[in-house]
Amino acid sequence: MKLSFQPFCLFLLLLLVVACEKPEVPDINQGDSDGNLVVSVFQVEQQPLAGALTRATLADYCSRLNFAVYDAAGHRLKQVNQKVSDAGYGTVAFALEPGTYQVVVVGHSSDNPTMTTPKKIQFSNADGFTDTFLYSTMVEVGEDDDEIQVDAYMHRITSLCRVVFTDAIPDQVTQMHFEYTGGSGAFDAATGLGSVKSTQKVDFEVEPGQENCTFDLYTILHDTEGTLQLRAEAKDANQNVVQQRDFEVPMKQRVITKLTGPYFSAPPGSTITIIIGINTDWEGEQTIEF
Repeated sequence: MKLSFQPFCLFLLLLLVVACEKPEVPDINQGDSDGNLVVSVFQVEQQPLAGALTRATLADYCSRLNFAVYDAAGHRLKQVNQKVSDAGYGTVAFALEPGTYQVVVVGHSSDNPTMTTPKKIQFSNADGFTDTFLYSTMVEVGEDDDEIQVDAYMHRITSLCRVVFTDAIPDQVTQMHFEYTGGSGAFDAATGLGSVKSTQKVDFEVEPGQENCTFDLYTILHDTEGTLQLRAEAKDANQNVVQQRDFEVPMKQRVITKLTGPYFSAPPGSTITIIIGINTDWEGEQTIEF
């Protein structure tokens, strides 16, 4: 009987090719135990973390941290994603060859953003948008550097549109859908400004009879000031639109804009009044009544 070894040889050849092709995947879950670059978050938005870093204190600002290292050309080399429940939350080490690198740290409370390039770090509508903090710096690793310590002082890059309904939710309404343009769900790590034109969408479940409902809508402006084109839709249990209203909301970087008024009981086109106030956590707050 004559045996054919051709299929078996092809199988061995395939195994050899697969073994040789090892795509470079960034380190997503942990840093390097023998790293020579140590990055630690010690301060968030002018609110010092007293003493040693603790997860409870940092959790007041963000429940997730993303650390990324890019080479001089902007190619991602390493990435570590941390949750507040992880041991060592707020500190990570990377083992790097001598060279120039961009180190980026992002703090937030959503799902992890896409960080393939530092020019377009992007959150998705499906994951939602939260208060977001950023630290970015260039680091030079030399031949004789045993360890370099980077203290990441993170600053807020978001703007917040806080919508407050002063009237009660009607019986048939179970959800509020907000859709807005003029800001961005992505940003450039070098500037902290929005890097794409986004249509952001957020849904909130509501109950009939609720009063003074508050809805926080986060965005990242393309400049220090901008305008949101906001559509607010009230929906019933079958996703039918019960009521719809459109607003133009002036926004400022790192400022809360409070849009407040009777959504259901007042006709659209009301006079807009802007009141500027001070909020200790943000750079300011402005109120717009509709």
